[in-house]
Amino acid sequence: MAKPEEKTILVVDDEPDVRQYLAAILEDAGFNVLTAGDGDEALSSIRQHRPDFISLDLIMPRKSGHKLLYELRKDKELARIPVLIVTAHARDDLGKSALEDILESSTMSGPGIYLEKPIQPLNYVRSIQRVLGIEETRDTSEKFGLKEELQKELQKADSDALRKALQALKASTER
Repeated sequence: MAKPEEKTILVVDDEPDVRQYLAAILEDAGFNVLTAGDGDEALSSIRQHRPDFISLDLIMPRKSGHKLLYELRKDKELARIPVLIVTAHARDDLGKSALEDILESSTMSGPGIYLEKPIQPLNYVRSIQRVLGIEETRDTSEKFGLKEELQKELQKADSDALRKALQALKASTER
């Protein structure tokens, strides 16, 4: 069975914060990660360092994920790279028609071909692991489950609670 450290994922998103967030999630899960800010940059990266998987934003300037996906599917060598569309526009005027076109034309098919933002880290990692044939470990579930729980609590916490939590984390990492 494949291991995450044997696989390279290309994260394509025009928003730097989102791109960095998705890359960090995948790096935490053990994957090698490349990033690109649009379809043109992604195509160049794909040709230089062929990834095992592509996480692709749908709506981007210069070359959209929709256009990039069609270019990939026309190229026999690149057509086999699995793609997961990650979009905030699956249901709005910006992306709905592009996503419907992809689904109706069978450019991509099957369950789990797209995820809507905001992304839940565990769902994101699991979607990629399934496609790449990587065992879904309990350790991954616990790690991302704990991070998600911590993030929810941090959003509710006041300044004093945050200060105490930070001190506790620093103390635990110094041991």
